[in-house]
Amino acid sequence: MTHVTKTADATTETVETDAGTARITWHEAKKARLVLAVGHGAGGGIEARDLTALAEVLPAHGVTVARVEQPWRVAGKKLAPAPKTLDTGWRGIWPALARPGLPVISGGRSAGARVACRTATELGAHAVLALSFPLHPPGKPEKSRADELLGSGVPTLVVQGGNDPFGKPAEFPEGTYALVEVPYGDHGFAVPKRADLSQDKAVAVITDAVVEWTGSLG
Repeated sequence: MTHVTKTADATTETVETDAGTARITWHEAKKARLVLAVGHGAGGGIEARDLTALAEVLPAHGVTVARVEQPWRVAGKKLAPAPKTLDTGWRGIWPALARPGLPVISGGRSAGARVACRTATELGAHAVLALSFPLHPPGKPEKSRADELLGSGVPTLVVQGGNDPFGKPAEFPEGTYALVEVPYGDHGFAVPKRADLSQDKAVAVITDAVVEWTGSLG
């Protein structure tokens, strides 16, 4: 059962999954050549500054953006479930993402980036966008999640804050993925007021990098 609501700039659709009801907010490009699906992290929703900015910028470049809310967020719960359940929710929304018949980039921020990496190959994702990939828990570099990133199996772009406690750019292992640093950015890409980079310009680093990368994808 699907429920669709339209506004002037977005279409919201609910999708039933084996993990519960998920929600997709579509920001459609007029002449779309790709769909970029982005999931949220474990501590926030699709209103995150990076996900919002991508939804505003990418459609003008031929990329339809689908911001995905996992069932636990739709249900109003405060804590994210186990990774296995997050993957189940993502699998459940994939048919809706693929429905336009375009290549789908699987993406997300933080926990959502991990989900995208873990499921990319099995779902047939065209590529992966990993925003603020949580390489390790803060202060615990020995608990690396690099295998998830390196195992995506598809072209992957990581966009990482220069001061992210979950993994600074210099901590990332060598691999076939691309990595763009947002100077001074923390895990939410917030930059200090004293930085010689404004918050707006920090966000522009993200959107510019994703525009260029999506333009290079065949």
